[in-house]
Amino acid sequence: MKLLMVCLGNICRSPLAHGIMEHLANEQGLDWEIESAGTGNWHVGEGPDRRSTRTAREHGIDISKQICRLFRISDFDTYDHIFVMDKSNLSDILSMARNEEDRKKVRLLLVDKIVPDPYYDDTQFEPVFQMIEKGCKEIIKQLT
Repeated sequence: MKLLMVCLGNICRSPLAHGIMEHLANEQGLDWEIESAGTGNWHVGEGPDRRSTRTAREHGIDISKQICRLFRISDFDTYDHIFVMDKSNLSDILSMARNEEDRKKVRLLLVDKIVPDPYYDDTQFEPVFQMIEKGCKEIIKQLT
C-alpha cells in the first residue's frame, strides 16, 4: 500500500501526517510506503517546519529527514491513496486529476473536516498533531 499526504507547503501538516502514519503503520507491522508533498513550491528541498519536527519528536516520531517536494501528476500512478489536509488542497489535487480513477484516489484526511494550517499559530501544532493522529488511526482501520 502506498499513501501520499498532501498540504500546501509540505512543511507543517503533511510531514506530520507522513511521520504519524509511517509510525502507526510500522507499529502494526504494515508494509506501507508513506510520503508527503505540497501543492505550492515555496519550500521544495527544505525540511519540515521546526515546530512540526519538535511536536513529532515529543511523540517519539522523527520527521527531521523528510524533504519537501511538490505534488506531481505521476503521483496518481504511484500512490493508492492521496490524503489532503483541507478543501483548497483537495481542489488543487483534483484539478490535476486526469480521469475518474485519479479522482477516486483523493480525499480529505479527516473525511468531512479539514486539518487547519498551524503555520501562523505556534499553539496549534499540538492540536493539529492530535487531529492527524486520530485521522491516521481511522484510515488504518479502514484499509486493513
